[in-house]
Amino acid sequence: MAQRPQMTRDSAESVAIQALTFLAEDPERLDRFLALTGIGPESLRDAAREPNFLLGVLDHLAGDERLLHAFATQLEIAPEVVTRARDLLAGAPPATP
Repeated sequence: MAQRPQMTRDSAESVAIQALTFLAEDPERLDRFLALTGIGPESLRDAAREPNFLLGVLDHLAGDERLLHAFATQLEIAPEVVTRARDLLAGAPPATP
């Protein structure tokens, strides 16, 4: 059985940045993210500098199965990669294979 690649903080942050780009590509997706997080469009750049912002992006994706699958399909990754990245950024212990 093939082992899945190790998830590092850098790779988890990369997934989250790609997720933010995915949200930003569609005004409806971005508007929903901003509305649910309470972040205004004018303060998005400042919010992105906050330590838990990328975790929030992945939480948002993980909380919407349709959105999660659309993102995973676009990136050609398994949805579990998003979950693993989210867990790593949240400080959860890594899952055993």
